[in-house]
Amino acid sequence: MTGARPAGITWRLTGALPVSRSERISRAVGTRVVRTGIGSVAVLAGSVDRLRHLVTDPSTLRTVTSAVVTVAWWRSPRQGWSGRIGWLDDVRDQRVALPRGGRGPAVVRVTLGAPTQLRLVVGAALEALSPTRPLPRPAGARLTVRDTLPGFLPIRPPATVVAGDPPGLDDVRAHDLLLCPPGWGAPEQPERYAATAGATPFGLSTAGRTTVLVDAQRVNPRGRKAGAYALDAPRVRLEFRPSGAAVDGRGLDPATIATLREVGVVECPRVPVNDPVAVAGAFVQVAMTGAVLHVPHLPPTVGDLLDAELRGLVTAAVDATEPLALEVRSVAQRRAAMRGHGTAFALPAATGAAFPGLRRPPSVSAILVTRRLEMVPAALRAIAAQTYPELEIVLCLHGVEVPAPLRAALSGYGRPIELVEIPGTVSFGEALGVATARARGSLVTKFDDDDTYGAEHVWDLVLARHYSGAALVGKGAEFVYLEAEGTTVRRSAGAAESDAQVIAGGTMLMGRGELEEVGGWRPVPRSVDRGLIDRVKRTGGLIFRTHPLGYTYHRRATGHTWDPGAAYFQENVSGRWPSLPPYEEFGTLITPT
Repeated sequence: MTGARPAGITWRLTGALPVSRSERISRAVGTRVVRTGIGSVAVLAGSVDRLRHLVTDPSTLRTVTSAVVTVAWWRSPRQGWSGRIGWLDDVRDQRVALPRGGRGPAVVRVTLGAPTQLRLVVGAALEALSPTRPLPRPAGARLTVRDTLPGFLPIRPPATVVAGDPPGLDDVRAHDLLLCPPGWGAPEQPERYAATAGATPFGLSTAGRTTVLVDAQRVNPRGRKAGAYALDAPRVRLEFRPSGAAVDGRGLDPATIATLREVGVVECPRVPVNDPVAVAGAFVQVAMTGAVLHVPHLPPTVGDLLDAELRGLVTAAVDATEPLALEVRSVAQRRAAMRGHGTAFALPAATGAAFPGLRRPPSVSAILVTRRLEMVPAALRAIAAQTYPELEIVLCLHGVEVPAPLRAALSGYGRPIELVEIPGTVSFGEALGVATARARGSLVTKFDDDDTYGAEHVWDLVLARHYSGAALVGKGAEFVYLEAEGTTVRRSAGAAESDAQVIAGGTMLMGRGELEEVGGWRPVPRSVDRGLIDRVKRTGGLIFRTHPLGYTYHRRATGHTWDPGAAYFQENVSGRWPSLPPYEEFGTLITPT
């Protein structure tokens, strides 16, 4: 399988490459754009991933007035999915035809009143077929790209891609950030821009530093198979060879992404040094798919382009003694790659000199509603220990008074804490609503007072919200701590990295505005998590379940409103550990203090 061909090198995967049935169909169809008339085109793609990859092709900068977009093998994100195309200017007609049963060919037809770039039309069609939801931000730069289409550009919200000098506006600065090909001179009217930077095929060049960037909405672990962590999972080699081909910054093609989602380990024994940016870009993308990447001999010219955490991970020896060790490595690598190189996070950081207030990720409010004062200190420590930088804690005490020692200790947790006191006569759902109203984060997430959380838990949720495009994200309750036995078991809770019907209530993350749009929390005394899930579904939102690491559900002997019996949690068990699994991902066991 051959990948992108930057000038100077080409790369390929060798070994036993698994191919699923749906991927065989997708490859047979491929991707084609056919002119059907003046200003009209027909687009045929084997899968949604191939259609998404098309948007990175410079040929889509042509303008059209009508398009028929067909995905030959489409699978509904959830039962009853009824997608709508995204926003386009001057739409005269639009039609979406989805197959019965949620599988088969899907067709989107669009007629416009004015010529529009095909990449924007395809991007709008994608929203009818797959969730695409940008991260909420209180402020953001207007991005303009001149004379190039780098593969790291996100589909939504679209960047303005132009040939020649971009048009201006009368009353405001026309463009905040201008990206240009290498060697391009100074802007003709510099007052139009707050900042300029060179856009290479695989990243950004600014202030003498190169930042490798990848669009994580296109390259990600979505759909990664659980079998990829088995000790006998396929292992492949990543090989580089000399090439004189032209630069192609589109990166991993959809066929390679589909393969890597089922691969266990990718070995790269030899690393060339003649095109370090392209090589680093390949490494970042492999890591983003979730495949465990091992590069034992990493030249400094390549390693210096990688996020420091990612660099340390890919050079370390692979622990293949148990499946969970491979899964822990996979999760750590994809997390480091996404937050260190994902466009949504790394581009604002790279342009922080021009926009210092925009370089940090979206703010998150962690909401903890509890009646049990004895659990509060340990729960606050677990939230305060999160590595996510923009995090506040909303502590809602439900029907209990705040003791003076606790109030005095709140300033010692190193996080801003909003204290809310609610009478015990108010339902749990109402208490959550009041606490949410006091939250200041763009995103809100729910913590439970007696479950255990790893320090990267919030980062996992924010990343999943970004690349899944779902309205509500969370983790499954796969790891369950049985307090009566003092052991943790791993149970089957459905497929990870996929759309889901249910997620654990103690892991829910959602945009605050979107939470309010669906009606917020239901004012019920119990099953408030199920109530929110139901509201999200009824308003057309998707629910996404990311990997389960970093969250352990605690099961006490008594006190649960839902009690299927102790035997229920001993069924379908694939692993068992005394206390917690022995990895930092799982944090520290929460105990009352």
